[in-house]
Amino acid sequence: GEPYECGLPTHGTSWMQFRVGYYLYAILFMMFDVEIIFLFPWATVVRSLGMMGLASILIFIAILSLGLAYAWKKGVLKWT
Repeated sequence: GEPYECGLPTHGTSWMQFRVGYYLYAILFMMFDVEIIFLFPWATVVRSLGMMGLASILIFIAILSLGLAYAWKKGVLKWT
């Protein structure tokens, strides 16, 4: 069984091993990319939200920062 790839026969081995570090950084990028998606609409109406709007976004950023700090402390972000 060869894996199907465009109907052409494969040349050499089709199995490659990737380091897990690439996936970890991709997940971090996606996490902070989604954070920006939530921050942009808030930033456009920040003056009309008042202190409750500021408090809610600070809590949101604090939760993400705590998650990043926890992952850093556990050594998840080490490349080895």
